Amino acid sequence: MANYIRELRDMVGTRPLIMAGAGVIILNEKGQVLLQQRADNELWGLPGGAMEVGESFEEAARREVREETGLEVGYLEFFMTDSGKPTYYVYPNGDPVYLAAVYFMTREVFGTLRPDSQESLQLQWFSPHEFPGLIGPNDRRVLAEFIRRF
Repeated sequence: MANYIRELRDMVGTRPLIMAGAGVIILNEKGQVLLQQRADNELWGLPGGAMEVGESFEEAARREVREETGLEVGYLEFFMTDSGKPTYYVYPNGDPVYLAAVYFMTREVFGTLRPDSQESLQLQWFSPHEFPGLIGPNDRRVLAEFIRRF
């Protein structure tokens, strides 16, 4: 979780926060989507996370992808926003949030795929019609919209 969110938690305790963030649908040449199995809840999802103070959505998306996957991303195409009551989520540590996120897509990736052991249990490419069953609720909505459009 972002340092900014940790600092807010120190001040407000376990009250629900609005957490601004960004995620990226990374596609390879086969049209497969890169998913990570998160270390905190063991659910699959898109690379992404909370913004830090002063970051743009694009900067947050690039940083999160780099931290979680080891990859650098090129061009980011806007995909969708996600916010409101459906985004309510309680982290395994009990901290509740409402997500306000921007999601991007990219086919431009550089570097070597390597999961960050603190955030990702594993990284894997999936065909859109063969996504794993255990996907986080916020990512599930985004991936359902991806399948609907493509």
